[in-house]
Amino acid sequence: MLNWDEPLTPAVPRTPEAIIEASVPQEPAFTQPAPAAVVRQTPAVSEPVPAPIVAPPVIVPPSSAKPINPDDKRVVNGQTDINQLAPFKYPWAWDYFLNANKNHWTPLDINMTQDVHDYQHKLTLEERHVYENVLSYLTTSDILAMRNIGLAVMEKMTAPELQIYQARQVYEEAMHTWTYQHCIESLGLDQSEIYNRYRVVPEIHHKIQMCNSRLDSVLRPDIDLNDRDELENFVMAYTFFAGVFEGTWFYNGFSPIFALQRRGLMKGTSEQLQYIMRDEVLHASFGIRVVKQIILEENLKLDPKKIQQMWEEAEAAEMQYSKFLLPDPILGYSAEDHIAQFRFIANRRANKLNHAIPFPGAENALPWLDEQANLKKEKNFFETRVTEYQTGGALNWD
Repeated sequence: MLNWDEPLTPAVPRTPEAIIEASVPQEPAFTQPAPAAVVRQTPAVSEPVPAPIVAPPVIVPPSSAKPINPDDKRVVNGQTDINQLAPFKYPWAWDYFLNANKNHWTPLDINMTQDVHDYQHKLTLEERHVYENVLSYLTTSDILAMRNIGLAVMEKMTAPELQIYQARQVYEEAMHTWTYQHCIESLGLDQSEIYNRYRVVPEIHHKIQMCNSRLDSVLRPDIDLNDRDELENFVMAYTFFAGVFEGTWFYNGFSPIFALQRRGLMKGTSEQLQYIMRDEVLHASFGIRVVKQIILEENLKLDPKKIQQMWEEAEAAEMQYSKFLLPDPILGYSAEDHIAQFRFIANRRANKLNHAIPFPGAENALPWLDEQANLKKEKNFFETRVTEYQTGGALNWD
């Protein structure tokens, strides 16, 4: 039973004898009466000042509050009551929330024993370099994703069904960060060194700084989305996080670890990344849909040159990162595979955003990557646990 006074202190168990003893009436113990107190004369106290009379609050009669019209809701700049969930204007947002709750898991469900053995006895130095730096990049990135949705996006939404799924998204980003921490702790890696790499490795630092600059531009407290320039900047930032950051960098970022899994290595880590990948596909899909809805409602037109520049800058950063990650190929995976797959996935995301294809002619270099998100049923961790997961990679992005 929880001790509500000290929630982290376990309650002391009581023995049956102690319980029986406590239930028997006890004779009151004899105590020596205290000596009589000396009564002293005290000066008279002035009359207390009466408290001011506070008028009762004015209660608005319920009859004067009309239900909202769902057609009046908007993604941003709406004027309807943000506290009234239904009727929905965006029922698809509620569906995202329900589907996300079917994918519940924690990293403690995964046995990392074999991964510890693989890391210590089977991985080459080049494969350890890949594994450690993928974790270093991902753990910093998921904190950024959590801050973006939780601090920059949610408070600008004016329809509660959107905020509810985004609240779930914030929780999932925290869960992903816990996952990477679980892997790092299980393998006994130097946490201080791993977590600090994004600040000292230029190729990781550059990608993180690109995210930070987008995030900082929409975290300002004085931002006004009724201003067309501010609105365009917000939509561009959301487009970057949904299309590039989560939809492409994350999706493609797991592939080096999955390449190890295909050879029977680091299967515990890979299993956790599969669950994360399913979450990230939902995050990207939802973000893309929200962006398109804002553009429709606000009659907004984004500059095609800025869109193309965004993709080209993302490609340049990913190319630098892939060369650092894989200066020499590991068995079944190379820097060329990584960047070719980035271009292919980028085209897919751009198409769903109704953008021009940024990298014409890009081909699917890793057709097995989608399989990681398309697995329908996962193994049971416990006899009584149901783990029927939703399909991620095969989502209808429209």
